[in-house]
Parts: sequence; structure tokens; C-alpha cells
Amino acid sequence: MDDHLSKYQVTDRELARGRNLRIAAWTAPPLLTLVPAALFLALVLIFGATPPIAVTIFALGVIVTAIGFLAGMTASAIFAYRHSNWTKEMREKIAADGIRAEEIEWFRHELKSNEKRALKDIGRSDLLLADAYRETLASRLTATRIVKSSKKELFLTQRRKSKLKNLKSDRANDFRSQIDRDAEKIASINEEAKLMLSEAEARLQMIEAAATRGRSLADSELALKKLSARSQTLPIALEEARMTEEIQRELDSELAEDMK
Repeated sequence: MDDHLSKYQVTDRELARGRNLRIAAWTAPPLLTLVPAALFLALVLIFGATPPIAVTIFALGVIVTAIGFLAGMTASAIFAYRHSNWTKEMREKIAADGIRAEEIEWFRHELKSNEKRALKDIGRSDLLLADAYRETLASRLTATRIVKSSKKELFLTQRRKSKLKNLKSDRANDFRSQIDRDAEKIASINEEAKLMLSEAEARLQMIEAAATRGRSLADSELALKKLSARSQTLPIALEEARMTEEIQRELDSELAEDMK
């Protein structure tokens, strides 16, 4: 159980990879443009004693520089695309076992404008409330992601169940029963995630109001711990349901091959 509850940690190697991709995306265009331009400029100054030679080198330099610029823009687009994929991959890994307060910067684009503004304002006035606000934001982000993913998993489960209706096999009923149990479990996770989302949003309002009044949140510490616990256990439950879905999908594939 401890292995399941362990949090994913972003390694220095992964951070270095993302940093290198970002640097490559920004530096590729000027590097591949300025280097040829500087090289041919130097050639003009060294070997351009006569106008024909200077014009020839200059024209060639313009062409090579233009090619370098296009190559740099292409390379920049490729590196930017790879950096975007890297960022998405890291977010999925981080969110798989619940988002922590110190990880919300990875999901800043998922924050609402009023949440960003409130986090900034509270951080300037009360560090304790800011920590509580980040913790609750992490719970809100986790709950939002679980609601979306569980809804998608439930839809896929229903589609799989519909396909089994036309399957004539002795094990078809067992498969349908298993899918019904999976759907029930995922639906339960979805409902609990919605409840956690409502509580987190209400909690955010409480913290914002407390920051405005200048009061502490000692009386709400238990509610915060409750939200934090849910943000950890719900992703694990959803992952277990997803693993069950994968096993079911393999069984369906094997059965379909046997029917051929």
C-alpha cells in the first residue's frame, strides 16, 4: 500500500531535458541565422577586395543566411512541439497520484483567473493562508481532472458494454457483469470527485473571505486534511479501475480472436 501512496517526484534529469528543449527552441533561429551571416560578413571583409568577389560572397551569404533562418524556424518549431509534449507528459505523471500544493505551478494554465489573482493577493498578505489556499487549489485541480477522466472512462465502459451485446459466447455474460462492476466503481469515483470538487471550491471561498477579514483558519484544519486525503486516494482508485479496464480489454480481444 505504501508503494501506491508514494508520490511521483520530478527528477533533475527530467527538468534538465525540459530546460534544454526550451533553450533549443529559443536559440535555434538566431543561432542558425547569425552564424552564417557573421561568417560571410567576415569573408567579405577578408576576400572582398574587388567588387565582383564581394558581391558574389555577399549574395551567397544572403542565400545561406535565409536558408539558415528557415532551418532555425523549423528546428524551433520542432523543439517547441517536443517541449509541449514533455510538459503534458510531466503533468500527467505528477497528477496521476494527486497534485500537491508545491506542484500547482505545473498546472497554472488550468487555474481560473480569479484563483490566480486571489493566490497572488493572499500570498502578499498572509503566508499561512497562502499555503492553505495552495493546498486547496491542489485538491480542486485534482478533483477537476478526476471528474473529467472518470467521465471519459465511464463513457468508454458503456461503449464496451454495447459492443458485448452482439457477442454470442458463454463468457459474454461474465464479461458484461464485470463491465457493470467497473462502471459502478468508476461512477462512484466520479461522484466522490464531484463532491471533493464542490468542497474544494467552497473551501477556496472560505480562505478568500478569511484573507479579507484577516482571520486564521485553525477551525478549518480538519476540512483541509480531509480534502488532502481525498486528493491522494481518488487518483489511486481511478488508476485501479483503469487497470481493470485494460485487463477487460485484453480479454475482449482474446475472445474476439477465438470467435474468428
